[in-house]
Amino acid sequence: MSRWYIIHAYSGFENKVRDAIHSEASRMGLDRFVEQIEVPTETVTEIKRGKRVETERKFMPGYVLAKLEMNDQVYHLVKNTPKVTGFLGPGGKPQPIPDAQAARMLDTRLAHFERSLNRTTAVLGGGMVLLLLTQIFVLLRLPS
Repeated sequence: MSRWYIIHAYSGFENKVRDAIHSEASRMGLDRFVEQIEVPTETVTEIKRGKRVETERKFMPGYVLAKLEMNDQVYHLVKNTPKVTGFLGPGGKPQPIPDAQAARMLDTRLAHFERSLNRTTAVLGGGMVLLLLTQIFVLLRLPS
């Protein structure tokens, strides 16, 4: 059964690590054990020279998510890949993460939206509540 693992790699080499694991797995005939390898990214809107530009930014620099069916061969394949320092887990042992957590990490657009909705609530006199949702002010009157 395939589980999600977090691989620690040199920062800036995440895509090369992903490609190296894919190519080495197919060379060694371990494709069936390496289901998916992803570099978590998010789309960020930046303003450059007065224009809005959407760019991809690494959500977790230095980390790669991999859905692997772990065995000794796959462990050594990943561990011996250049620019990989090891697995995230106690003592460097591979510790699988829940599928829901991996889905949250990979669905960074939704996570970015949720982060941008940092709510600040202020209770005003006379049954009024002020909600601050990132530059949007909502004034609500509570029922008496």
